[in-house]
Parts: sequence; C-alpha cells; structure tokens
Amino acid sequence: MQAEDLLLLVSREMPFGKYKGRLLADLPGPYLNWFAREGFPAGEIGRLLQLMQEIDHNGLSELLTPLRLKKPSIDR
Repeated sequence: MQAEDLLLLVSREMPFGKYKGRLLADLPGPYLNWFAREGFPAGEIGRLLQLMQEIDHNGLSELLTPLRLKKPSIDR
C-alpha cells in the first residue's frame, strides 16, 4: 500500500456493477466481502477494493475521514 492509495479510495468511483459511480470508500462491507470470497478483479481497481475491504473489515474506515475533508489544490 502507498499513501496515495488512501486518497484514491476517497476520490475514485466504482467503475462497474451494482454500485457503479459510488466512491470506493463508500462501498458497503458485504459487497467488499463478496469480492474477498469470490476474487478481486485484476489491476488497480482490484488492489484498491482489496485495500478497502481490509480497512472496512478491521473497522478502520474512520481513518479516511480526514482525507475526505481535504480539498485538492488548484494550480494557477
């Protein structure tokens, strides 16, 4: 895991499926657990879903709250 991965969880949307368009950090635990049982997709999305499942499973979702409040900087 890299620090940037945590920022991706609060900014990247689910690209497919029942929860398409929802932030990865907002996916329900049972959905994440389904992936853990059935297999995560390949690539970056699978890695991020696996990370989010670990965070959710261990009750650490509140760690993402400060990142949600962080506003991206605007370069001028």
